[in-house]
Amino acid sequence: MTNAATLTIDLGAIARNWRALDGLSGAAETAAAVKADAYGLGLAPVAGALWRAGCRSFFVATLDEGIALRAALPEAAIYILNGVWGAAATGARAHRLIPCLNAPHHVAAWRAAGGGPCALQLDSGMARLGVQPCDLGQLSSDERETLADCVLILSHLACGDTPGHPQNAAQRATFEDSLLALRPILPNARASLAATGGTLLGAPFHLDMVRCGIGLYGGLPFAQAEPVVTLIAPIIQIRTVPEGASVGYGATWAATRPSRIATIPVGYADGFHRTLSGNTDVRIDGRPAPVVGRVSMDLLTIDITDHPEVTETTPVEIIGGDRSIDLLAADAETIGYEMLTALETRYERRYKDADFN
Repeated sequence: MTNAATLTIDLGAIARNWRALDGLSGAAETAAAVKADAYGLGLAPVAGALWRAGCRSFFVATLDEGIALRAALPEAAIYILNGVWGAAATGARAHRLIPCLNAPHHVAAWRAAGGGPCALQLDSGMARLGVQPCDLGQLSSDERETLADCVLILSHLACGDTPGHPQNAAQRATFEDSLLALRPILPNARASLAATGGTLLGAPFHLDMVRCGIGLYGGLPFAQAEPVVTLIAPIIQIRTVPEGASVGYGATWAATRPSRIATIPVGYADGFHRTLSGNTDVRIDGRPAPVVGRVSMDLLTIDITDHPEVTETTPVEIIGGDRSIDLLAADAETIGYEMLTALETRYERRYKDADFN
Protein backbone atom coordinates (compact mmCIF):
# COMPACT_ATOMS: atom_id res chain seq x y z
CA MET A 1 0.00 0.00 0.00
CA THR A 2 1.98 2.97 -1.30
CA ASN A 3 -0.66 5.67 -1.91
CA ALA A 4 0.92 6.01 -5.35
CA ALA A 5 -0.91 6.12 -8.66
CA THR A 6 -1.55 2.68 -10.13
CA LEU A 7 -0.25 1.73 -13.58
CA THR A 8 -2.04 -1.34 -14.91
CA ILE A 9 -0.43 -3.21 -17.81
CA ASP A 10 -2.58 -5.64 -19.78
CA LEU A 11 -0.25 -8.45 -20.86
CA GLY A 12 -3.10 -10.15 -22.69
CA ALA A 13 -3.60 -7.04 -24.83
CA ILE A 14 0.11 -7.01 -25.69
CA ALA A 15 -0.08 -10.65 -26.73
CA ARG A 16 -3.20 -10.06 -28.83
CA ASN A 17 -1.58 -7.04 -30.48
CA TRP A 18 1.40 -9.23 -31.39
CA ARG A 19 -0.91 -11.83 -32.87
CA ALA A 20 -2.78 -9.17 -34.85
CA LEU A 21 0.46 -7.82 -36.30
CA ASP A 22 1.65 -11.36 -36.94
CA GLY A 23 -1.50 -11.87 -38.95
CA LEU A 24 -0.67 -8.81 -41.06
CA SER A 25 2.95 -9.79 -41.70
CA GLY A 26 2.15 -12.80 -43.87
CA ALA A 27 4.95 -15.34 -44.11
CA ALA A 28 7.45 -13.04 -42.39
CA GLU A 29 8.45 -13.78 -38.81
CA THR A 30 7.04 -11.23 -36.37
CA ALA A 31 9.71 -10.24 -33.86
CA ALA A 32 9.23 -7.92 -30.88
CA ALA A 33 11.16 -4.81 -29.89
CA VAL A 34 11.40 -4.85 -26.10
CA LYS A 35 14.14 -2.24 -25.67
CA ALA A 36 13.92 0.43 -22.97
CA ASP A 37 12.38 -2.00 -20.47
CA ALA A 38 9.75 -3.04 -23.02
CA TYR A 39 8.91 0.60 -23.74
CA GLY A 40 8.72 1.26 -20.03
CA LEU A 41 6.28 -1.53 -19.20
CA GLY A 42 8.61 -4.17 -17.74
CA LEU A 43 11.02 -6.32 -19.74
CA ALA A 44 10.56 -9.71 -18.08
CA PRO A 45 6.74 -9.79 -17.80
CA VAL A 46 6.18 -8.33 -21.27
CA ALA A 47 8.72 -10.58 -22.99
CA GLY A 48 7.32 -13.58 -21.13
CA ALA A 49 3.81 -12.83 -22.38
CA LEU A 50 5.09 -12.41 -25.94
CA TRP A 51 6.99 -15.69 -25.75
CA ARG A 52 3.86 -17.51 -24.59
CA ALA A 53 1.96 -15.91 -27.47
CA GLY A 54 4.45 -17.39 -29.94
CA CYS A 55 7.12 -14.70 -30.42
CA ARG A 56 10.62 -16.16 -30.69
CA SER A 57 12.86 -13.24 -31.71
CA PHE A 58 13.42 -10.11 -29.66
CA PHE A 59 15.28 -6.83 -30.15
CA VAL A 60 16.88 -4.77 -27.40
CA ALA A 61 19.12 -1.71 -27.62
CA THR A 62 22.00 -2.50 -25.28
CA LEU A 63 24.08 -5.36 -23.92
CA ASP A 64 22.66 -4.92 -20.41
CA GLU A 65 19.13 -5.23 -21.76
CA GLY A 66 20.13 -8.35 -23.66
CA ILE A 67 21.65 -9.98 -20.59
CA ALA A 68 18.52 -9.24 -18.56
CA LEU A 69 16.31 -10.67 -21.29
CA ARG A 70 18.45 -13.79 -21.60
CA ALA A 71 17.81 -14.50 -17.92
CA ALA A 72 14.07 -14.32 -18.57
CA LEU A 73 14.04 -16.17 -21.93
CA PRO A 74 16.82 -18.77 -22.12
CA GLU A 75 15.86 -19.99 -25.60
CA ALA A 76 14.95 -16.76 -27.41
CA ALA A 77 16.88 -15.18 -30.27
CA ILE A 78 17.98 -11.81 -28.85
CA TYR A 79 19.40 -9.07 -31.08
CA ILE A 80 21.29 -6.01 -29.80
CA LEU A 81 20.37 -3.11 -32.07
CA ASN A 82 23.12 -0.71 -30.94
CA GLY A 83 25.77 -3.31 -31.56
CA VAL A 84 28.77 -4.15 -29.38
CA TRP A 85 32.37 -3.01 -29.38
CA GLY A 86 35.31 -3.41 -27.03
CA ALA A 87 34.77 -5.74 -24.08
CA ALA A 88 30.99 -5.74 -24.66
CA ALA A 89 31.50 -8.08 -27.60
CA THR A 90 32.81 -10.77 -25.26
CA GLY A 91 29.81 -10.28 -22.99
CA ALA A 92 27.39 -10.62 -25.87
CA ARG A 93 29.00 -13.85 -27.00
CA ALA A 94 29.00 -15.26 -23.47
CA HIS A 95 25.25 -14.72 -23.19
CA ARG A 96 24.46 -16.00 -26.69
CA LEU A 97 23.26 -12.61 -27.88
CA ILE A 98 23.23 -11.57 -31.53
CA PRO A 99 24.82 -8.15 -32.08
CA CYS A 100 23.77 -5.93 -34.95
CA LEU A 101 27.09 -4.91 -36.48
CA ASN A 102 26.72 -1.30 -37.53
CA ALA A 103 30.27 -0.22 -38.41
CA PRO A 104 33.69 -1.70 -39.20
CA HIS A 105 34.85 -1.47 -35.58
CA HIS A 106 31.81 -3.51 -34.51
CA VAL A 107 32.83 -6.20 -36.99
CA ALA A 108 36.40 -6.12 -35.70
CA ALA A 109 35.28 -6.37 -32.08
CA TRP A 110 33.01 -9.32 -32.87
CA ARG A 111 35.84 -11.06 -34.68
CA ALA A 112 38.18 -10.46 -31.72
CA ALA A 113 35.58 -11.95 -29.36
CA GLY A 114 35.43 -15.14 -31.39
CA GLY A 115 32.55 -14.31 -33.70
CA GLY A 116 29.41 -16.35 -34.08
CA PRO A 117 25.82 -15.54 -35.11
CA CYS A 118 25.45 -11.84 -35.83
CA ALA A 119 23.34 -9.38 -37.78
CA LEU A 120 24.48 -6.74 -40.24
CA GLN A 121 22.67 -3.41 -40.10
CA LEU A 122 22.70 -1.28 -43.26
CA ASP A 123 22.05 2.42 -43.57
CA SER A 124 19.41 2.61 -46.30
CA GLY A 125 18.88 6.36 -45.98
CA MET A 126 18.22 7.29 -42.35
CA ALA A 127 21.85 8.25 -41.61
CA ARG A 128 21.67 6.99 -38.05
CA LEU A 129 23.08 3.47 -37.69
CA GLY A 130 24.43 0.95 -40.13
CA VAL A 131 27.05 0.29 -42.75
CA GLN A 132 26.65 2.51 -45.80
CA PRO A 133 25.97 0.79 -49.14
CA CYS A 134 29.10 2.34 -50.66
CA ASP A 135 31.22 0.53 -48.07
CA LEU A 136 29.93 -2.95 -48.87
CA GLY A 137 32.39 -3.46 -51.69
CA GLN A 138 35.27 -2.53 -49.41
CA LEU A 139 34.83 -5.44 -46.99
CA SER A 140 38.16 -7.07 -46.20
CA SER A 141 38.65 -10.81 -46.25
CA ASP A 142 38.67 -10.84 -42.43
CA GLU A 143 35.39 -8.90 -42.33
CA ARG A 144 33.84 -11.24 -44.85
CA GLU A 145 34.92 -14.21 -42.75
CA THR A 146 33.38 -12.66 -39.62
CA LEU A 147 30.13 -11.98 -41.46
CA ALA A 148 29.92 -15.58 -42.65
CA ASP A 149 27.83 -16.29 -39.55
CA CYS A 150 25.42 -13.40 -40.25
CA VAL A 151 21.84 -14.57 -39.76
CA LEU A 152 20.03 -11.28 -40.48
CA ILE A 153 20.53 -8.19 -42.64
CA LEU A 154 18.42 -5.30 -41.44
CA SER A 155 17.73 -1.64 -41.91
CA HIS A 156 15.21 0.86 -40.54
CA LEU A 157 12.66 3.15 -42.18
CA ALA A 158 12.80 6.83 -41.28
CA CYS A 159 9.19 7.51 -42.33
CA GLY A 160 7.47 4.16 -41.85
CA ASP A 161 4.62 5.77 -39.92
CA THR A 162 3.87 8.08 -42.87
CA PRO A 163 2.52 5.72 -45.58
CA GLY A 164 2.70 8.14 -48.49
CA HIS A 165 6.20 9.42 -47.83
CA PRO A 166 8.49 8.86 -50.83
CA GLN A 167 11.43 7.94 -48.61
CA ASN A 168 9.82 4.60 -47.81
CA ALA A 169 10.05 3.40 -51.41
CA ALA A 170 13.50 4.94 -51.78
CA GLN A 171 14.85 3.15 -48.71
CA ARG A 172 13.30 -0.12 -49.79
CA ALA A 173 15.00 0.16 -53.19
CA THR A 174 18.36 0.99 -51.60
CA PHE A 175 18.02 -1.91 -49.17
CA GLU A 176 17.09 -4.35 -51.93
CA ASP A 177 20.09 -3.25 -54.01
CA SER A 178 22.34 -3.81 -51.00
CA LEU A 179 20.86 -7.26 -50.45
CA LEU A 180 21.70 -8.20 -54.03
CA ALA A 181 25.29 -7.07 -53.50
CA LEU A 182 25.58 -9.07 -50.27
CA ARG A 183 23.96 -12.33 -51.41
CA PRO A 184 27.19 -13.82 -52.83
CA ILE A 185 28.86 -13.62 -49.41
CA LEU A 186 25.76 -13.90 -47.17
CA PRO A 187 23.53 -16.37 -48.99
CA ASN A 188 21.64 -17.59 -45.91
CA ALA A 189 20.99 -14.34 -44.03
CA ARG A 190 17.38 -13.27 -43.72
CA ALA A 191 16.29 -9.67 -44.40
CA SER A 192 14.31 -7.21 -42.25
CA LEU A 193 13.30 -3.62 -42.98
CA ALA A 194 9.96 -3.02 -41.22
CA ALA A 195 9.06 -2.04 -37.68
CA THR A 196 5.38 -1.46 -36.78
CA GLY A 197 4.88 1.27 -39.38
CA GLY A 198 6.61 -0.74 -42.09
CA THR A 199 4.49 -3.78 -41.24
CA LEU A 200 1.39 -1.70 -41.95
CA LEU A 201 2.84 -0.62 -45.34
CA GLY A 202 2.19 -4.10 -46.70
CA ALA A 203 3.91 -7.12 -48.18
CA PRO A 204 6.66 -5.34 -50.16
CA PHE A 205 8.16 -4.20 -46.84
CA HIS A 206 7.77 -7.45 -44.88
CA LEU A 207 10.64 -9.50 -46.36
CA ASP A 208 11.67 -12.29 -43.94
CA MET A 209 11.08 -10.57 -40.60
CA VAL A 210 9.23 -7.57 -39.18
CA ARG A 211 10.28 -6.03 -35.87
CA CYS A 212 7.22 -4.64 -34.11
CA GLY A 213 7.49 -2.24 -31.21
CA ILE A 214 5.01 0.55 -30.46
CA GLY A 215 2.10 -1.35 -32.00
CA LEU A 216 2.48 -4.08 -29.40
CA TYR A 217 1.99 -1.52 -26.65
CA GLY A 218 -1.20 0.05 -27.98
CA GLY A 219 0.33 3.02 -29.81
CA LEU A 220 0.06 4.62 -33.22
CA PRO A 221 0.51 4.03 -36.09
CA PHE A 222 -1.27 0.72 -35.32
CA ALA A 223 -4.70 2.30 -34.86
CA GLN A 224 -6.34 -1.12 -34.41
CA ALA A 225 -4.18 -2.00 -31.41
CA GLU A 226 -5.86 -2.82 -28.14
CA PRO A 227 -5.03 -0.33 -25.37
CA VAL A 228 -2.45 -1.73 -22.98
CA VAL A 229 -2.01 0.73 -20.12
CA THR A 230 -4.28 2.51 -17.69
CA LEU A 231 -3.09 4.98 -15.07
CA ILE A 232 -5.34 5.70 -12.10
CA ALA A 233 -4.37 8.18 -9.38
CA PRO A 234 -5.75 8.86 -5.91
CA ILE A 235 -6.57 12.32 -4.61
CA ILE A 236 -4.30 13.57 -1.84
CA GLN A 237 -6.28 16.66 -0.90
CA ILE A 238 -9.22 18.79 -2.00
CA ARG A 239 -9.45 22.51 -1.27
CA THR A 240 -11.77 25.35 -2.22
CA VAL A 241 -10.16 28.54 -3.51
CA PRO A 242 -11.88 31.91 -4.02
CA GLU A 243 -12.22 33.69 -7.34
CA GLY A 244 -8.89 35.25 -8.30
CA ALA A 245 -6.75 32.83 -6.25
CA SER A 246 -3.77 31.34 -8.07
CA VAL A 247 -2.76 27.68 -8.08
CA GLY A 248 0.72 26.23 -8.49
CA TYR A 249 4.20 27.50 -9.31
CA GLY A 250 4.47 30.83 -11.05
CA ALA A 251 0.83 31.72 -10.37
CA THR A 252 0.12 30.95 -14.04
CA TRP A 253 -3.53 30.02 -13.41
CA ALA A 254 -6.10 31.91 -11.37
CA ALA A 255 -9.63 30.84 -10.58
CA THR A 256 -12.34 32.70 -12.51
CA ARG A 257 -14.93 31.53 -9.97
CA PRO A 258 -14.87 29.91 -6.55
CA SER A 259 -13.27 26.59 -7.41
CA ARG A 260 -12.60 23.15 -5.97
CA ILE A 261 -9.05 22.01 -6.62
CA ALA A 262 -7.84 18.43 -6.18
CA THR A 263 -4.15 17.54 -5.84
CA ILE A 264 -2.98 14.14 -7.10
CA PRO A 265 0.44 12.44 -6.68
CA VAL A 266 1.69 12.49 -10.28
CA GLY A 267 4.22 14.94 -11.72
CA TYR A 268 6.91 15.32 -14.31
CA ALA A 269 9.16 12.93 -12.37
CA ASP A 270 6.52 10.33 -13.15
CA GLY A 271 6.41 11.05 -16.87
CA PHE A 272 3.53 13.55 -16.80
CA HIS A 273 5.35 16.24 -18.75
CA ARG A 274 5.49 19.82 -17.53
CA THR A 275 4.32 20.87 -21.00
CA LEU A 276 0.91 19.45 -20.06
CA SER A 277 0.40 22.31 -17.60
CA GLY A 278 -2.95 23.90 -18.33
CA ASN A 279 -3.56 22.19 -21.68
CA THR A 280 -4.89 18.73 -20.93
CA ASP A 281 -7.44 17.02 -18.73
CA VAL A 282 -8.03 13.85 -16.78
CA ARG A 283 -11.20 11.81 -16.41
CA ILE A 284 -13.48 11.31 -13.43
CA ASP A 285 -16.26 8.81 -14.09
CA GLY A 286 -15.61 9.35 -17.79
CA ARG A 287 -16.02 13.13 -17.65
CA PRO A 288 -13.15 15.62 -18.12
CA ALA A 289 -11.53 17.59 -15.34
CA PRO A 290 -8.92 20.10 -16.53
CA VAL A 291 -5.35 20.19 -15.29
CA VAL A 292 -4.76 23.69 -13.89
CA GLY A 293 -1.58 25.41 -12.77
CA ARG A 294 1.87 24.10 -13.51
CA VAL A 295 2.68 20.43 -13.29
CA SER A 296 5.35 20.06 -10.60
CA MET A 297 7.83 17.28 -9.93
CA ASP A 298 5.56 15.11 -7.80
CA LEU A 299 2.10 16.68 -8.04
CA LEU A 300 -0.49 18.12 -10.34
CA THR A 301 -3.72 19.96 -9.63
CA ILE A 302 -7.07 19.57 -11.34
CA ASP A 303 -10.23 21.66 -11.30
CA ILE A 304 -13.13 19.56 -9.97
CA THR A 305 -15.61 22.41 -9.55
CA ASP A 306 -17.94 20.71 -12.01
CA HIS A 307 -17.62 17.43 -10.12
CA PRO A 308 -19.34 18.16 -6.80
CA GLU A 309 -19.58 14.45 -6.00
CA VAL A 310 -15.80 13.98 -5.88
CA THR A 311 -14.17 13.18 -2.54
CA GLU A 312 -10.69 12.10 -1.50
CA THR A 313 -11.72 8.50 -2.23
CA THR A 314 -12.61 9.15 -5.89
CA PRO A 315 -10.16 7.66 -8.42
CA VAL A 316 -8.82 9.88 -11.20
CA GLU A 317 -8.10 8.34 -14.61
CA ILE A 318 -5.05 9.82 -16.34
CA ILE A 319 -4.59 7.21 -19.10
CA GLY A 320 -7.34 4.86 -20.16
CA GLY A 321 -10.76 4.87 -21.74
CA ASP A 322 -10.86 7.59 -24.37
CA ARG A 323 -7.62 9.11 -23.04
CA SER A 324 -5.02 7.08 -24.92
CA ILE A 325 -1.28 7.44 -24.57
CA ASP A 326 -1.20 9.10 -27.99
CA LEU A 327 -3.85 11.70 -27.11
CA LEU A 328 -1.95 12.61 -23.96
CA ALA A 329 1.23 12.81 -26.02
CA ALA A 330 -0.43 15.15 -28.51
CA ASP A 331 -1.38 17.49 -25.65
CA ALA A 332 2.28 17.40 -24.55
CA GLU A 333 3.42 18.10 -28.12
CA THR A 334 5.36 14.85 -28.29
CA ILE A 335 4.76 11.25 -29.37
CA GLY A 336 3.30 8.20 -27.69
CA TYR A 337 6.74 6.52 -27.58
CA GLU A 338 8.09 9.24 -25.31
CA MET A 339 5.05 9.29 -23.03
CA LEU A 340 5.10 5.51 -22.68
CA THR A 341 8.81 5.15 -21.96
CA ALA A 342 8.67 8.05 -19.48
CA LEU A 343 6.30 6.21 -17.14
CA GLU A 344 8.44 5.95 -14.06
CA THR A 345 8.82 3.28 -11.41
CA ARG A 346 7.11 5.23 -8.60
CA TYR A 347 3.79 3.93 -9.83
CA GLU A 348 2.34 0.86 -8.21
CA ARG A 349 2.42 -1.58 -11.10
CA ARG A 350 -0.20 -4.22 -11.67
CA TYR A 351 -0.14 -6.79 -14.44
CA LYS A 352 -3.28 -8.35 -15.81
CA ASP A 353 -2.94 -12.01 -16.74
CA ALA A 354 -2.01 -12.74 -20.31
CA ASP A 355 -5.31 -14.34 -21.37
CA PHE A 356 -4.72 -15.11 -25.04
CA ASN A 357 -8.21 -16.39 -25.84
